[in-house]
Amino acid sequence: MAATNEPAESIQLCFSQVKGSPEDDVVTDADIISTLEFNETGSLLATGDKGGRVVIFQRDYESGGDADFSVYSAFQSHESEFDYLKSQEIEEKINKIKWLKQCNASNFLLATNDKTIKLWKILERSQQPVDFNNVAEDPSRRITSLRVPKYQTAPLTVEAIERRTYANAHAYHINSVSLNTDVATFLSADDLRINLWNVENNKECFNIVDIKPQNMEELTEVITSCEFHPLKSHELVYSVSKGSIRMCDMRSQALCDSHAKLYEVPEDPANKSFFSEIVSSISDVKYSHDGRYIMARDYMTVKLWDVNMESKPVQTFEVHDYLQGQLCSLYENDFIFDKFECCWSCDDNHLLTGTYNNFFRVFNRQTGEHQCLEASREIARPDFPLKHRKVIAGSTNTKRKKDEFNLESMDYSKKVLHATWHPREDILAIAATNNLYIFRSKNQKIAR
Repeated sequence: MAATNEPAESIQLCFSQVKGSPEDDVVTDADIISTLEFNETGSLLATGDKGGRVVIFQRDYESGGDADFSVYSAFQSHESEFDYLKSQEIEEKINKIKWLKQCNASNFLLATNDKTIKLWKILERSQQPVDFNNVAEDPSRRITSLRVPKYQTAPLTVEAIERRTYANAHAYHINSVSLNTDVATFLSADDLRINLWNVENNKECFNIVDIKPQNMEELTEVITSCEFHPLKSHELVYSVSKGSIRMCDMRSQALCDSHAKLYEVPEDPANKSFFSEIVSSISDVKYSHDGRYIMARDYMTVKLWDVNMESKPVQTFEVHDYLQGQLCSLYENDFIFDKFECCWSCDDNHLLTGTYNNFFRVFNRQTGEHQCLEASREIARPDFPLKHRKVIAGSTNTKRKKDEFNLESMDYSKKVLHATWHPREDILAIAATNNLYIFRSKNQKIAR
């Protein structure tokens, strides 16, 4: 949906659902959600975890809730492996999930870990064949007559079938997978290369971006995220750790080592510090649904670029400016290297990204207003409205209002790294450790 010219009101979100074990239970590393994604209609929501599992939730329209999801299917997508040539273990953690456009009764999705991408077919079975020749029952038995199989009604089952495996194309960790608007191709990106695949061909791919220097000691940046244009099959953008975004046009050249456009904020020498390059590294980049804007998330901000203006971002939103004085501590505990994702609302009027203490922020692109909200089981009551939380500095003994939160009490182990917005409605899915939170707009209208 394209954004309108009228100012958009900030949405009032309320709690709908939470999936996962309570926060006081022991959480294993394998249970932590590492990615999540709605399909194109929003009727299915897939999550991947660090244990290599994919769990698919289905919208339940009959439950009476506006945004209720129930478990539809769960399967093991990836297993841990060992690369004997490099003497390193390949984790089973699911880095990205992408749904393909649905063309028939079955659904298809791509799931990737650090090295291997897999194409899964998700299909329903409500009938099963009976009364047919089955040699497996008794291989020595001689078949004297041919029995044509018959199908009879059986309990509905959902199966996940691995259709293709796209492997041996990345020397470094895959950080992005993006489907092309032509539905036939997709790209995968690691730290130094971006490859273009045909969905039907898992034997070979084409390298379209390669920033690996001849001498690795000269390496100054790595690729952090990549995405195809939502409408143009020849255009893509990728971000690098130096804080710049590069747009490539595959019509001009097959190998896109030289970019068509560059979006970059020049570094201010007066504000340069030891942490400048680290916090400017872009962890996620997303086109708006109409392709007019590019959203980029770095450690401290969300920047909004007009694709036709390379000189400066049209808007910059501060995510957690109260952490400016905490950068040294965050660096020592490696939190400064956390990779936060971002996403657009269905109408492109709002931006969503996460922060620490299970807080997440929703920015109104047109008015500049923002909401700091919390994903917590303490508010796990149907239709409970979320209230804006204000983070304040000071000692824990400082008197504060009900909706204020003290910076000294910030829990950096609880963080919202992954979030996604329903493609047609104001429904948000938030991953907080091993819990999946579903929030909806208070004035949500059900779109079937």
